[in-house]
Amino acid sequence: MRHRIVLVLLAGAPALGVAQTAIATAGNLSASPGSPSPLLPWVSVGGQLRVRAESFSGGGFQPDNSDAYLLTRVLLNARVHPTAATSLFVEGMDARGPWKNKTPVGPPFRDHADLRQLYAQIGADNAPTFFRAGRQELFYGDGRLVGPLLWANTARTFDAVRASAAGKGYRIDAFAASVVKVEQDRFDKNIPGNNFYGTYASIARLIPRASVEPFFFWRRQSGLVNEAGTRGTMNFGTLGLRLAGKPGNVDYDAQLVGQHGSLAGETIRAWAGHALVGYALSKTPLTPRVWGEYNQATGDSNPTDNRKETFDQLYPTGHDKYGLTDLVGWQNMRHVRGGLDVAFNRAWTATTRYSHYWLDDPHDALYNGGGASLARSPTGVAGTNVGQEIDVVAAGKLRPGLGLSAGLGHFMPGSFLKTTTPGKAYTYPYAMLTYDF
Repeated sequence: MRHRIVLVLLAGAPALGVAQTAIATAGNLSASPGSPSPLLPWVSVGGQLRVRAESFSGGGFQPDNSDAYLLTRVLLNARVHPTAATSLFVEGMDARGPWKNKTPVGPPFRDHADLRQLYAQIGADNAPTFFRAGRQELFYGDGRLVGPLLWANTARTFDAVRASAAGKGYRIDAFAASVVKVEQDRFDKNIPGNNFYGTYASIARLIPRASVEPFFFWRRQSGLVNEAGTRGTMNFGTLGLRLAGKPGNVDYDAQLVGQHGSLAGETIRAWAGHALVGYALSKTPLTPRVWGEYNQATGDSNPTDNRKETFDQLYPTGHDKYGLTDLVGWQNMRHVRGGLDVAFNRAWTATTRYSHYWLDDPHDALYNGGGASLARSPTGVAGTNVGQEIDVVAAGKLRPGLGLSAGLGHFMPGSFLKTTTPGKAYTYPYAMLTYDF
């Protein structure tokens, strides 16, 4: 697959089903080689350009809080093949935000002329075994816990070593990594003491037409403060299982995840779950697919009991996992969503979705897709009803290498947000044009 240049024209805040997957693909920046050079057949080159105009109203659920701006991103990459079994990949990125308010500086909007990826690899990407070391993307499962967050203007990478081995019906990955901190006008680098380790397996022969994916991640970060105000090191493991399949017209995806560890003597105990079922009428005009899903992640019932119960969503590619507006993330939440996807032809798809959100625990905060706290009622008197969201998205190809997507997300606050904030509805429309080379 070649790298792409994406021009995104949006009108809204940050914006997967048939149409969702098409939109995610339109913004894909995965580090696959581009086209071989006619002069240097041992060099593959490629790139991606993206321009996105987006706006929102009701920011922070406040009246008179809106913005409209342009986001641009340029990616240029090359893969050098010294031998058939070795390669060196390099990718540069320039991300800017014309007309965007100057704050926040840097991510997720700006990163001026920086190195995004640089790694050496032994073995091809699709080889039974390969080893990769350097700055790179990590993506596992559906990206709900670990992914490159490609929708953001400053997509995520890790300084990591990664080994992968595959056999008949299985693949196992293991890695040791540190996430790269993006800075607008400085060279991006990882944060010492912030370490991330993991192993992820995918087994295809246990259940027909399904993938069984057990995984374990370990996160260690020093210099954090627990609920009692004691500074120390956080260590916790994330153990989980994903099951995804498509028997005939039915598709399903389920995950169950538990976390256990400590922070400076404070206990960490949390869990999260995801379940989705879809059904497609493959021989019907527009190939409609109806689907429903449920998501839940624990929250903290008492911020002073020296016990952390808020689920940590790690490093997700979380955009549009729980709604187009990304106002709700996989932390202290309960989420019901249903939708309808249609395919006008092989090139054009559309989806419409409805979501309802609640807090898992009324004493903890509402966290957005990036893990930031948006609102909190420490006494729990504001209840758990966060609100509802309606999304409409369409995507397709204008010509080979040139894609277009557009959508609208509208979030309607419930009693929790009406109590803890001014309760203004949030609206996010967008449109995205992509060109790949």
